[in-house]
Amino acid sequence: MASSPPSLNPAQLQAVHHLSGPCLVLAGAGSGKTRVITHKIARLLQAGLEPKQIAAITFTNKAAQEMRERAKELVGAKAARDLVVSTFHSLGVRLLREDGERLGLKQQFSILDSDDVLGVLRDAGATTDAKLARSWQWQISLWKNMGLDAGSAYAQAKTADEQQCAQLMRHYEERLQAYQAVDFDDLIGLPLKLLQNDAEARAKWQATFRHVLVDEYQDTNAVQYELLKALVSTDNPRTRGQFTAVGDDDQSIYGWRGATIENLKRLPQDWPELTVIPLEQNYRSTGSILRAANNVIAANPKIFEKKLWSEFGDGEPVRLAECDGEEHEAERAVAFIQAQRARGGQVNWSDFAILYRANHQARVFEQKLRSAQIPYKVSGGQSFFDRAEIKDLCAWLRLLVNQDDDPAFLRAITTPKRGIGHATLGKLGEFSGKWKISLFESLFKESLGAQLSQKALDGLHEFGRYINDMEHRAARTRGAEDAKAMLLEWLKDIGYEQHLYDNEESEKAAASRWSNVMDFVDWVAKRCGGELAEDGSTQIREQQTVLDVAQTISVIISLAERGDEQDQVVLSTLHASKGLEWPHVVLAGINEGLLPFKADAEEMTPQRLEEERRLMYVGITRARSTLLVSTLRRRKKGRETVAGIPSRFIAEMKLHESSTKEDPRERLKRLRAELSAKVAAAPDPGKA
Repeated sequence: MASSPPSLNPAQLQAVHHLSGPCLVLAGAGSGKTRVITHKIARLLQAGLEPKQIAAITFTNKAAQEMRERAKELVGAKAARDLVVSTFHSLGVRLLREDGERLGLKQQFSILDSDDVLGVLRDAGATTDAKLARSWQWQISLWKNMGLDAGSAYAQAKTADEQQCAQLMRHYEERLQAYQAVDFDDLIGLPLKLLQNDAEARAKWQATFRHVLVDEYQDTNAVQYELLKALVSTDNPRTRGQFTAVGDDDQSIYGWRGATIENLKRLPQDWPELTVIPLEQNYRSTGSILRAANNVIAANPKIFEKKLWSEFGDGEPVRLAECDGEEHEAERAVAFIQAQRARGGQVNWSDFAILYRANHQARVFEQKLRSAQIPYKVSGGQSFFDRAEIKDLCAWLRLLVNQDDDPAFLRAITTPKRGIGHATLGKLGEFSGKWKISLFESLFKESLGAQLSQKALDGLHEFGRYINDMEHRAARTRGAEDAKAMLLEWLKDIGYEQHLYDNEESEKAAASRWSNVMDFVDWVAKRCGGELAEDGSTQIREQQTVLDVAQTISVIISLAERGDEQDQVVLSTLHASKGLEWPHVVLAGINEGLLPFKADAEEMTPQRLEEERRLMYVGITRARSTLLVSTLRRRKKGRETVAGIPSRFIAEMKLHESSTKEDPRERLKRLRAELSAKVAAAPDPGKA
């Protein structure tokens, strides 16, 4: 199932051929939105636009890569290569690398990852409490996504804690400016500031992009909306509003991180000439699954009317499993998987997904799958680039690019340890703060000697000279083989392998980390050799120096999604499942308190309930052929066991009672009995 349409349906054709102004494509789940976007790109090229004048914006590198590959099939490799297909953040990096100097940013600014930001906030707030620093980080990010700076955040702060956080935000902003660094939220906020305040830059970028397509439009936050608006609000009526927003109000599930469904409501207000085209034909799911999804989402107020349908027929009814507790639920999920496999045909483990609201629900499913010897993977596990050893090496490379990057300086100078202690670094920090210069620049100031012992000063100077020498080599080392040789020599110089073995509990763990380091070296070397494109695909490109690669590495590794397709059952949160699909899906723990999620003291506002309902809708529409919805009679809540109340969303699905309740274990027994009967009835080939 889930086949693409042989040709575009009427609604898809209308969306592709609408070129005369702003367009909103309401792409229901499984309605072929990527197909529409790529065909529209081809149509824009036919209409005379150059590939570099078309920008297609997505939310993940994976989505951007898929879109580029699909576009290449339609328009050819040469045109696809010149298209601007990127994430919002990558687009922001491009604008800031070219024109950031207009905002006071040097070209080689640093991009701080989440850990770096946490370190800066702990330093600015003078705290060792990581939980408190994380709460500041979350709040500041939310404010930035709403388009607020420290001053405006303070003006609207409602509590003493929020006022304290807004004051801290001012110190944080000052430190970022001093470090010549930006965080991920700044990659959207600063380009917006550039376009809003600089007429020359605005005219340049509006002329650069003649048509902008935005995928997953319902996931945009307030700042991303304004950035899109600034890019397409030209003074020329002929080129004004040349954009296509593709999204689905029924799949807006990221309100907790700043995404706002209000952006969909604003479109027809800001663009009265907006054409709205709903895509309602679903190419993924059976009729019974779509009926359950439509019934649930009908309880939400509608911004735009839309109702999914498909030509696949009803298929199997959606099943409801009422389970005694978490262990029973996991056993029934395993039995459901085994029963589908026992039916015969080509059914892979990767055809199954178990979806749940919260990460802690995965543990018991993992136990039961392991017991049944069923391979599985937990989606959203630790990224390759989140590993400590990879972050260590990236800190060194970032420092080559921007010697004012204080978080990178602190990580590099202490990893591996080189006899430079916290007292020395503390005095260095005081000195750099007093003179308002970076830690690295402070190293070679004559007056620093009055603050430190000769031994400490010698250690700092040795580190500084090594970085300068390494930068010199990195700027001249080009091509895969030379890059690999240089990187291996660097690792040997700093004793990184020994550092891993000295700091790990076992040799096996150290060897595993060193293997990751070698993978990273190969990854950088391939980029230097021109073998890896921005989206990770392999193609011939111009060779780069190690410094060239280091300049782009922060945003690449932060947005990279790495992982091979393997034949495994997928365990995933509902949020992480969006955009994916499987033939067979289990929705687990569909109980009040879990979905919709509600903490004891939490108020369930109408807006929160609507978003939780959209999350249920997303879960249902991940399934192609079969869907099992399981609910608990009793569930664990902390250390207690409490009565389980079925989620209100189950009643809203309007499942037909007589055809939905079947214990998968009984089904499995019946299928095995049928199989045994067939084997017994078959003629004996030995007697033929």
